Amino acid sequence: MGETEQRPTAGSRLGAQENAGISTLEHGQKPPMTPPGKLISIKIQMLDDTQETFDVPQRAPGKVLHDAVCNHLNLVEGDYFGLEFPDHKKMMVWLDLLKPVMKQIRRPKHVVVKFVVKFFPPDHAQLQEELTRYLFALQVKQDLAQGRLTCNDTSTALLISHIVQSEIGDFDETIDREHLAKNKYIPQQEALEDKIMEFHRSHMGQTPAESDFQLLEIARRLEMYGIRLHPAKDREGTKINLAVANTGILVFQGHTKINAFNWAKVRKLSFKRKRFLIKLRPDVNSSFQDTLEFLMSSRDFCKSFWKICVEHHAFFRLFEEPKPKPKPVLFSRGSSFRFSGRTQKQVLDYVKEGGHKKVQFERKHSKIHSIRSLTAQPSEQHTEVPKQSSSFAYGDDNDAAAVQSCRQGKELKASTEDTGQHKSPSLKKSPKEGRKVDGAVVSTVEEEEEAAKDRMQQNRPQSQQPSTGSLTGSPHLSELSINSQGGPSVANMSLSPNLSPDAKQSSPLISPLLNDPSCIRTDDEEEVKRKRFPTEKAYFIAKEVATTERTYLKDLEVITSWFQSAVSKEDCMPDTLKNLIFSNFEPLHKFHTGFLKEIEQRLALWEGRSNAHIKGDYQRIGDVMLKNIQSMKQLTIHLWKHNEILTELENGIKNSRKLETFCRDFELQKVCYLPLNTFLLRPLHRLMHYKQIMERLCKHYPPSHIDFRDSRAALAEISEMVAQLHGNMIKMENFQKLHELKKDLIGIDNLVIPGREFIRLGSLSKLSGKGLQQRMFFLFNDILLYTSRGLTASNQFKVHGHLPLYGMTIEESEEEWGVPHCLTLRGQHQSIVVAASTRAEMDKWTEDIQMAIDLAEKSSGPAPELLASSPPDNKSPDETTVDQESEDDLSASRTSLERQSPHRGNTTVHVCWHRNTSVSMIDFSIAVENQLSGNLLRKFKNSNGWQKLWVVFTNFCMFFYKSHQDNHPLASLPLLGYSLTIPSESENIHKDYVFKLHFKSHVYYFRAESEYTFERWMEVIRSATSSASRTRALSHKELHAY
Repeated sequence: MGETEQRPTAGSRLGAQENAGISTLEHGQKPPMTPPGKLISIKIQMLDDTQETFDVPQRAPGKVLHDAVCNHLNLVEGDYFGLEFPDHKKMMVWLDLLKPVMKQIRRPKHVVVKFVVKFFPPDHAQLQEELTRYLFALQVKQDLAQGRLTCNDTSTALLISHIVQSEIGDFDETIDREHLAKNKYIPQQEALEDKIMEFHRSHMGQTPAESDFQLLEIARRLEMYGIRLHPAKDREGTKINLAVANTGILVFQGHTKINAFNWAKVRKLSFKRKRFLIKLRPDVNSSFQDTLEFLMSSRDFCKSFWKICVEHHAFFRLFEEPKPKPKPVLFSRGSSFRFSGRTQKQVLDYVKEGGHKKVQFERKHSKIHSIRSLTAQPSEQHTEVPKQSSSFAYGDDNDAAAVQSCRQGKELKASTEDTGQHKSPSLKKSPKEGRKVDGAVVSTVEEEEEAAKDRMQQNRPQSQQPSTGSLTGSPHLSELSINSQGGPSVANMSLSPNLSPDAKQSSPLISPLLNDPSCIRTDDEEEVKRKRFPTEKAYFIAKEVATTERTYLKDLEVITSWFQSAVSKEDCMPDTLKNLIFSNFEPLHKFHTGFLKEIEQRLALWEGRSNAHIKGDYQRIGDVMLKNIQSMKQLTIHLWKHNEILTELENGIKNSRKLETFCRDFELQKVCYLPLNTFLLRPLHRLMHYKQIMERLCKHYPPSHIDFRDSRAALAEISEMVAQLHGNMIKMENFQKLHELKKDLIGIDNLVIPGREFIRLGSLSKLSGKGLQQRMFFLFNDILLYTSRGLTASNQFKVHGHLPLYGMTIEESEEEWGVPHCLTLRGQHQSIVVAASTRAEMDKWTEDIQMAIDLAEKSSGPAPELLASSPPDNKSPDETTVDQESEDDLSASRTSLERQSPHRGNTTVHVCWHRNTSVSMIDFSIAVENQLSGNLLRKFKNSNGWQKLWVVFTNFCMFFYKSHQDNHPLASLPLLGYSLTIPSESENIHKDYVFKLHFKSHVYYFRAESEYTFERWMEVIRSATSSASRTRALSHKELHAY
């Protein structure tokens, strides 16, 4: 005991002034001394199933015991862990760090306290220490064994394969079978053994630390990761389960999440006897009541859950430990419980400051050993692990910067689990020599289990030279590194788990706390990194082909995989329609899968990542494009069918309520991030992208270049294909847009009729007896509709009236009405006065309305009676209007991608309503041309950390992914109304290729990897942020004519 007391505790390492007491104190306040007295022995079961005994004074608070365990493990980030034990009612509870241990554990001789993970952070990359990630990996292993972490067989096999790699090293079939026979990681493991070994084969060269990192990367994406279910009932008596995570309170039915209450929406948490109460902040868009009530089995169970909710809120949302409330003089009311300890921000800040020594730990059963790299001085270099890199490599491949959204992204659940019965790498105490090191290094993080098979032949880390360690390879063009002394560094395509705090950031996109670690990098070092890979413009043009092709392939999979799978489970679509759709899309998917593989292989040769280093033959892309475009001509027969596919699908939806409901529900899935019928147009859009890319390539190459002839021939071939399909595509785009608008409108039938063309939609203020009221206007070539946003479940717009354009006149009337940017529209039977938000908006509306009037005068147009105002029978006619929502409401709407209700708040119509702007059909056509995908580093206004994201720009919106392999976005940012600029000197953004997006108080900085990609992102984003005039737009169309 004397030796234990002499060692510094985890509390002292975390900045506490003395051995015990509260970890965060006010200035001048001293922590309580460890009380003297009789010692009691407490048995602690570790995450590796070993048991240790700790002697603490009877009157010592729980913090003393917790610090003793962390000190024993040399665990710096101990705040993520907790001590759990069964109370006198056999209910598992958490040890209160402020109360004396003896008052909580009544019979210590008969109780085993479990040391487990208590707080699961929103991003495992925030765990700076290899030991911490190792303990988290053990927790995942336990949860799998105990059935708490439920997932499909593929995910389960992939998780176990990383555990096996950590324990026995590289794949050997005989050893694998023996190991799996002796170690049962899940019940009924035998059925998955072949799949486990198949995945294990792909992890060659992966160290234990790398396995831990990738294990956590896969686990964190599972819905039940870190979740501990608490049985309850709702007001109707329905059995449900409640859980708490870093994002808020979650509601489950069985193991399926049915609702989530973000901390930002929760006003108060309380309990009365066995009723758990959640008081929400007012929200006009929400169908929930002000206070939600859940009934739990007992008061003690309810209070226990309330406590863990309070602790999660404080740990993840507060910047520092909450101050204790003053004790009442006479009577106390309510519980005095409060969170004790450091918040996540304080832990991150402490580890960022460094100053801790190297420590060692042992991995039980692991055959591969390494030293955890913790430096006391920033300049100290660690050359004993060549692959280990404290850098954030910038490239296209498996992004390890975790992306989450506190408002809407993936909710990473927090829980703590009981330890399992299976053996795993363990923690051993060495009394004199400390802890032996068996840590390891980290390689790339794969995003999806489907990618594991593809990695088998390509993920071959090298130990003596820098390795991209990626699926397809990517130039290490720039990186955020802390290695300012020029020590060995590796072009890893991921965040190393041993990153110094300065190199790894928490993710403000999802995390409730904004972390501001600095990213140190010298200019000389950056230049060395850039010179490792090609820098010519042609290379980046070729790379754009690869990045956009990845997104295109994912879009095809929405139809060929996700939609087809959903259709096969429901008897809602005629067989003829099924065959029509999938027989024409599957050949396209098969062809472009091979096309993408060829492009990536050429890029690998170009970058020198393969064994072939013949520069002249491989530093080009025109020959690959020519070969595949010529082969693509054979698929033209399928492209001609797309018009029929779109028409037949819409007719099927019109005639079948079951199919309509099915398609609507499918659009609510996260993978369907755009309207379903938009994906049906993607193959035609892609042809135009090829044409534009080849135009840029031919413009760049001099006629004497080796690749010029092939590039020009490829351009001629693709131009011919585009010209043939041009007319068909224009009709399909208008048809698709009319049907898309039909979903956003109620109170009108027959919106889609032959001859009708969409021109513009947007927000205008209509002058009435009540003053100016916001209305949404829809302009077609024969009619002008005006609507208001109703409080419907699907957020549709109710039609208030329409004006036929035939015989209409338009005139400015600012002076007459005294309203800026005011127009009077005089129809044959009705006149209305409207006002635009700006002069530019007024000019765009005036120009388009006048053009539409001229078109209506030249043709008789559709008869007004076709525009019956009776609402469809499946819509509610009793809609009420609401005032304009605030930007905060919009933020909640547009970032809530996981909302469970039938919600259409992310559509362009709703963005225009909130941003008080408009878009035209020409803007949509330009947006089709200006689509882009690739990696960007993003930074918020109030943070220093850059986050690496895979970004897809389409449909006036930036969609954020963690990796190009992700199936659905984690967040989105509609750009209509945003301004695009270059950061000024005063903003202290001392980086190249940075652009700035801002709207009101929302500011984002994005950083590209090269001058070419920077210019391309500026070009495509400008098309959405600054809507061009009709004259300029038409000239743009001429430049990119079909």
